[in-house]
Amino acid sequence: MGVLVVVGSQWGDEGKGKIVDLLAKDADMVVRYQGGSNAGHTVVKGGQKYVFKLIPSGVLYRGTACVIGNGVVIDPADLIAEMDGLKAKGVRADRHLYISQAAHVIMPYHKAIEKASETHKGGRRIGTTGRGIGPAYVDKMARIGIRMGDLLDPPYFRQQLEDNVAETNALLKTLYGAPGFEAEKIFQEYLRYAERLKDMIVDTGLLVHHAVAKGKMVVLEGAQGTHLDVDHGTYPYVTSSSAAAGGACTGTGLGPTCVDAVLGIAKAYTTRVGSGPFPTELTDNEGALLQRRGNEFGAVTGRERRCGWYDAVLVRYAVRVNGLTSLCITKLDVLDGLGEIGLCTGYKFKGKKLAEIPSDVAMLGVCEPVYETWPGWTKSTTAVKAYRDLPREARRYLARLEELAKCPIDIISTGAKREETVVLRNPLLRAKRKR
Repeated sequence: MGVLVVVGSQWGDEGKGKIVDLLAKDADMVVRYQGGSNAGHTVVKGGQKYVFKLIPSGVLYRGTACVIGNGVVIDPADLIAEMDGLKAKGVRADRHLYISQAAHVIMPYHKAIEKASETHKGGRRIGTTGRGIGPAYVDKMARIGIRMGDLLDPPYFRQQLEDNVAETNALLKTLYGAPGFEAEKIFQEYLRYAERLKDMIVDTGLLVHHAVAKGKMVVLEGAQGTHLDVDHGTYPYVTSSSAAAGGACTGTGLGPTCVDAVLGIAKAYTTRVGSGPFPTELTDNEGALLQRRGNEFGAVTGRERRCGWYDAVLVRYAVRVNGLTSLCITKLDVLDGLGEIGLCTGYKFKGKKLAEIPSDVAMLGVCEPVYETWPGWTKSTTAVKAYRDLPREARRYLARLEELAKCPIDIISTGAKREETVVLRNPLLRAKRKR
């Protein structure tokens, strides 16, 4: 028994989906705790590629319950499309999928507001996906949001919707000169979604609590990454939810004392999508090489990811704010064949060396990385499954990452497939031992 949180330690896209899928084999339940369909977790099984946007990455195991927690914002159309896509591949997600009645719903006007706002900002845009995530969280905090459980009470849902549409139409027209929406049309559309999903909408907080109380093994799956967290990330270039490990409690209803271990996922280099500071970004041929070899394009949006060397300052911060008990390093194989590898150990700001990430995002934007240079390796690490089979230079590089993070490495990913993994220690066992 035990509860393990899996969290991104960089700016998202670290490969959490593969690792959660790997761990889910030994888990009774996987719970997604924040974000929306702007996050894509990719899993490769038996040559088949799966991209999960809302459904937890444990869905490929028939005996693993999958839960979409209250901290997630849900676009019902996206969720149904994802379920149908899985069904076409022989996976019946609806058999073991549970949706929080308290999860907030993304409405068509949320997408319109987000797109109009980004256009209006011009050069100051954040770089959102335009999927309505931010405006849905805004409505949640403004206490005017519509929740999944509300869809099951048509009269109540209709009144909420009519009030929201009237206010939103005035905003769109006045501020952006954009067309509005018809409440009745949205109402009928979302009633159809509710009919399809109604049997899955439950009190997931209670469901997860009972699983923990019975000694079940539970994995709490985060989306995005620590440095995109709305409180602890590079604000304002962040997502709209609590992507750090603390969000696992508020996004599921579990108390903090229930969490037994926290696994942080980090690439062997660093990537970032959209705007915002990126001290180790490579805008030369090396950056292009990492992008090409790492297939660094968004699983959901297809957007190019900016690439750079591994930033130990970022990961050290993630260890601190998440309380990481171990690390997983992914995409080690992307570094194969490089003559030298840059490793950022600190920053310089106006000649002064910094060991920690500055909270001032403008300051971070002009920080210069302080590098160590490590020798690369010529032997391929792709599909290596045993640590002893990794090149000596790769093992030395990993040891240095572990030393800088002051956190042990449990897992090393050497390819996109589930089996292309070196497991030094199973993080679930850390959770079990604590209990």
